[in-house]
Amino acid sequence: MFDKILIANRGEIACRIIKTAKRMGIATVAVYSDADRDALHVEMADEAVHIGPAAAAESYLVIEKIIDACKQTGAQAVHPGYGFLSEREAFAEALKAAGIVFIGPNPRAIAAMGDKIESKKAAATANVSTVPGFLGVIESPEHAVQIADEIGYPVMIKASAGGGGKGMRIAHSADEVAEGFARAKSEAASSFGDDRVFVEKFIVDPRHIEIQVLGDKHGNAIWVSERECSIQRRNQKVIEEAPSPLLDEETRREMGEQAVALAKAVDYDSAGTVEFVVGQDKSFFFLEMNTRLQVEHPVTEMITGIDLVEEMIRVAAGEKLRHAQEDIRLDGWSVESRIYAEDPTRGFLPSTGRLTLYRPPADSGMDGVSVRNDTGVTEGGEISIYYDPMIAKLVTHAPTREQAIEAQARALDAFAIDGIRHNIPFLSALMAHPRWREARLSTGFIAEEFPDGFALPVPEGVVALRIAAVGAQIDHLLNERKRRISGQMRPDEAVRFTRERSVMLGSERHDITISEAEGQLAVDFADGTRILVASGWKPGDPVWAGTIDGTPVAMQVRALLNGVRLSHAGAFSDVRVYTRREADLAAIMPEKRDGGATKQLLCPMPGLVRSLLVSEGQEVKIGEPLVMVEAMKMENVLRAEREGTIAKIVAKEGDSLAVDAVILEFA
Repeated sequence: MFDKILIANRGEIACRIIKTAKRMGIATVAVYSDADRDALHVEMADEAVHIGPAAAAESYLVIEKIIDACKQTGAQAVHPGYGFLSEREAFAEALKAAGIVFIGPNPRAIAAMGDKIESKKAAATANVSTVPGFLGVIESPEHAVQIADEIGYPVMIKASAGGGGKGMRIAHSADEVAEGFARAKSEAASSFGDDRVFVEKFIVDPRHIEIQVLGDKHGNAIWVSERECSIQRRNQKVIEEAPSPLLDEETRREMGEQAVALAKAVDYDSAGTVEFVVGQDKSFFFLEMNTRLQVEHPVTEMITGIDLVEEMIRVAAGEKLRHAQEDIRLDGWSVESRIYAEDPTRGFLPSTGRLTLYRPPADSGMDGVSVRNDTGVTEGGEISIYYDPMIAKLVTHAPTREQAIEAQARALDAFAIDGIRHNIPFLSALMAHPRWREARLSTGFIAEEFPDGFALPVPEGVVALRIAAVGAQIDHLLNERKRRISGQMRPDEAVRFTRERSVMLGSERHDITISEAEGQLAVDFADGTRILVASGWKPGDPVWAGTIDGTPVAMQVRALLNGVRLSHAGAFSDVRVYTRREADLAAIMPEKRDGGATKQLLCPMPGLVRSLLVSEGQEVKIGEPLVMVEAMKMENVLRAEREGTIAKIVAKEGDSLAVDAVILEFA
């Protein structure tokens, strides 16, 4: 076994690998860029080596710097994590040439699965189910129809050199094939200078399900359950779970056996993932193989008890797999949410800045329910523009899917982050979504359910009543505290009170009566509903944790003038508690009017001005591009939201802008 390994990565995956290595008694070496000098993975490792500027192309992606760091520290092996150099055949070859072990698959396997066309050929040779289609040259509409008839409808006609949806048509009949063939060829020729098209089966309402495989250097390979990753936004996974709610035992076994067949065909000798596109009828077709540890690997670990990082390290050291196929047993259900530094209410634009508050729910396990938070940040740390905006992966495990989802929802409500924008409200809303709860999933879920983007939900139904009750409990506690401090409250008064109050959720009024009930606060609503609330919350705590009618509940709490802002189950509300008289008076107060549309274009996130697309004096229409801002490896085009004339351009190309910095002004 190795004495020391280097982790050629950063953030949460570097921290996660370090944890396993330490448990195995292996010393660890971190590498870091200028931007990561004070990062958590640097603090956790036994040693750390500086490898260059913040830009990944000048640090984490430079093979020579990683090898030099190994030589400086005596690291015998390198774990690449995911991303960066993890699937670079050249990296594995360079380590081998330097006498350093790559904790991953052999270079031949990386090469074989890295080419999408070649990987599909390898899959077909290994008798893995591939999407039915014709990859040869199609010369005429008649030939296209003949192929489509053989494949079965619907089919997709795709440009061979295509991308961005150009040269692509879906056809449900022979007539649509003939028409789509002509249009696809024409688009392909004009867009790519190549009019070749091919035809393949179109999977309606597809789901994304992947099989975890493990192989060693002795010819052994097994499959370790599946994960469903159908909740995606623009092909980026958002929520993952294991096992899949779609599969039955027979389909699971067939997919697993095919994944192992492919792994053996390329002599796969590490942890890897075979991804499938799956129809609602459980038909499945090979998509690709990822020759690395997947971001979502924790859900598999939670239901199998297998530490995939440990298995990778042991296999790289030459050990045989410690598990046979018949040893694999699935226990319960696991759900993972990816927590990103992005603003879901502004088109998921990335957010950067300092984490002024970072209080994740504690890793725990009780009554068969456990919470795990894989993270690479700490309170006071900075989210920079240079890397992926992932903050953490929140994972829950429970005996059933429903319980795992409930645990995930509670954990998200208990995850407090300030200083940057983040997607926890969106994730919380997903956890409460009926279609997710019912497992009616597809890769189009988010696009279909949130066609106009995400807006913070207004509390309704049970959620509204819970927020109102907690708001009343917080107000009661604060008032009691004030009265104790001022000496206005008798020692026995707290246990024999009944008070009438009005709780305002924004502009929505709830008339209530509060009283003591066996050590809890009883909140009685005008319609007869009674809610019992109990909590040890103290003023200043960012999370309210307690029980509502005996059920554990968490809510985010932020102080407001004469009230609090509470968030629960994805819904936010400003909560103020009044006497009935105060509520009557508040109802007749004049509303503050909005000052109208701004005449400035403000930068919606910290970023670098890549290009200005307009000039002073230019007239623009709604939707016209104005400026391109780069942040976290993404280029974001800001467009005009009003018609007008550009009066003044304040920013210039190359400027680094903060949130709400003025870019230009309209006349």
